[in-house]
Amino acid sequence: MKRIAVLLVAVAAVASMAASWAPASSSPEEAAAPIFGVKIPPGYRDWKLISVVHEEGSLNDLRAILGNDVAIKAYRAGKLPLPDGAMIARVAWSYVPLQEAVKPLAIPNPS
Repeated sequence: MKRIAVLLVAVAAVASMAASWAPASSSPEEAAAPIFGVKIPPGYRDWKLISVVHEEGSLNDLRAILGNDVAIKAYRAGKLPLPDGAMIARVAWSYVPLQEAVKPLAIPNPS
């Protein structure tokens, strides 16, 4: 019994030492890991909304299109193609209606 207690204390001590040695990043944006091979650009949390759409059919998802300040300025001015530095992103969610929301609003359930 004492051996197990000593072993658990030793494992906890090693784990806490390893955790304290891990480098802490200065900001979440600097430590952004690539997602699907694309590094997330700094400041993406401040991008403005361009459009929102509900894609029906086999996709059945909700999509939001976001853009950085350069893209928003070009979009409002009607400049195509977008200038260098313009970045847009799509955020998509699977659309699954809640039964509680479908009944009172008389929305037909797509499934």
